[in-house]
Amino acid sequence: MEGQQLQQVLNPQRLKSLKEWMQKSSITLIQVNGQRKYGGPPPGWQGPPPGPGCEVFISQIPRDVYEDRLIPLFQSVGTIYEFRLMMNFSGQNRGFAYAKYADPFTASTAIMTLHQYPLQEGVCLTVRRSTEKRQLRLGDLPTNVNQAEMLAAVQMLSDGVEDVLLKLAGPKGREVVALVNYSSHYAASMAKKVLVQGFKKQYGISITVRWTSFSKSKCVEKTGQDDCFTPPGLKPLTKPSLNPPPLRPQLSHHDIPAPPPLLPFFRAVGGPPAPPRDEMMAQALMNRDTVSQLQMMCEANRLGAPQYEFHYNYTGPDGFFYFSYRVLIPGLPLPLYGAVQILPGTSAGAMKGEVYRAAAEQVIQTMCKVSNLRSF
Repeated sequence: MEGQQLQQVLNPQRLKSLKEWMQKSSITLIQVNGQRKYGGPPPGWQGPPPGPGCEVFISQIPRDVYEDRLIPLFQSVGTIYEFRLMMNFSGQNRGFAYAKYADPFTASTAIMTLHQYPLQEGVCLTVRRSTEKRQLRLGDLPTNVNQAEMLAAVQMLSDGVEDVLLKLAGPKGREVVALVNYSSHYAASMAKKVLVQGFKKQYGISITVRWTSFSKSKCVEKTGQDDCFTPPGLKPLTKPSLNPPPLRPQLSHHDIPAPPPLLPFFRAVGGPPAPPRDEMMAQALMNRDTVSQLQMMCEANRLGAPQYEFHYNYTGPDGFFYFSYRVLIPGLPLPLYGAVQILPGTSAGAMKGEVYRAAAEQVIQTMCKVSNLRSF
């Protein structure tokens, strides 16, 4: 009886289609700890793994839908570095998956084009940015532990450790906790499963392990100010305006060329018709600063002023500061997310302007890419 019920749940035709697709496409799927993974990296991948802001979270997946339908759909947007479908022991999927792209532009494009995608009758996918948490908080540590010892311990018990920071916590500041940064969300997830038992078996101590939140609201709650934008070594910036004033044009040979008009994109989302092509090109040539250019494009198409939010993530071994961003354009159905990296500047104000410009450039490229996809 149970076998018949399981066969009905698994849908033999869907399983057959999955096997045929795997054989035809020569794709390999690996089952690891409740998830089935493709890539990470895929065959033929060149270069380092993607950084922050490249992964999307996919939910509302029917339980009998598998990679043969999902991977080609998400590959239609761009190259997939890794795809992970969460699985039950019964062979059903758990209703959600993660797709990691080569860059934040493609991830934002996937959100814009595939959110609410009608996968089948009565079922629309939900696609949004993955939180990609990479930091674990280890508590209840011995008070005499030092940073070098803790780094060696977590590196021995888990993979992908980037660095460890010890700090005092608790009501009286007497509890020692360790903040451990990992190279990826996957590495941190695997570490979270093994560290408690690992410390108990290896060192005979009981510790606690939980995720560390990077949300903006918690930064404000803990510090009393919005310093999530501020990298180490710089004075806290004043809270960035959600509508930064347009910056003055910077005309030089390093200027970024004006992107093509977004006529197909704005018609696709139901916006009003854009100004004539020649008019837009003339305006773009007059002002090539990316923040001002994005502002101009949104005003010309009556989408409303872009609203920026930034969060400092970490400083890489190459000396770059890494920021994640969220840009809300009122006339678009979803915010655009991504990540940028900049080198330290001469002042906090100069760095702030550079982060705005880098984010605006990515948003423009994402919107143009969506425009091209929707024009077909």
